[in-house]
Amino acid sequence: MDAFLSRRRGVIKAAAAASSVVGVALMSLAAPRDLLAQTGGACIPVSERTTEFGCFVHAEQHLQALPTGPVYWHIDRFPNRSSAQAARQTNGTVVEILGQVWLFTIAGKSGASSGGEHIADVGPLALPQARSLMATYMEGDFNPGMQSTIHRHPGTEAWFVLSGAQCLETPHGEQIGRPGAPPVVVPPGEPMLLTGIGKERGHWLVLILMDATMPRGSPADDWTPKHTCERIGSSD
Repeated sequence: MDAFLSRRRGVIKAAAAASSVVGVALMSLAAPRDLLAQTGGACIPVSERTTEFGCFVHAEQHLQALPTGPVYWHIDRFPNRSSAQAARQTNGTVVEILGQVWLFTIAGKSGASSGGEHIADVGPLALPQARSLMATYMEGDFNPGMQSTIHRHPGTEAWFVLSGAQCLETPHGEQIGRPGAPPVVVPPGEPMLLTGIGKERGHWLVLILMDATMPRGSPADDWTPKHTCERIGSSD
């Protein structure tokens, strides 16, 4: 993983399945139908993970006061958990994903933590109108052809692609996420459909910056996608 992360050390700037555990429910366009059952049809806590593919919740953090200016998701990597914890600041969370230790921080433009390897600053991110905010951090592991349900979140969702490729369709068109490209970001309440594309298994880090009093996600039955990402995936 060092090889593809080393290409992304520079600062990168860019810029939701009912129930409290719903984030992205998985279906398959080209792979066997049992892929849908692998995570029970929804994002699940990583402690309950029994399969390679799916959407897995690693951490939820209720945020303290944020700056009045633009807000970013700062991503740093550390050699071990103790060094990441030592560098953690306000609104920072340490997680282990793909055998790596990550420090995620929600802060202003210059709020990245010191130490470790700085990977990216994703943002600026639109904040939902809410009295309290929560950052939910997840891992996505998709094969090409896997899809989410049509859904929305009560907050901004952002992806940082480590390998493979993804296509996100919203009413405003498509965004393609892959290593070296700007992160995919969708604002609060926007209906969406996420598809794994390309030839390679996809891994991505995911943030939902959301209203802490709301369920993480809900079906978006009021929007019908054009399924343009499926066509993009078949030709990618």
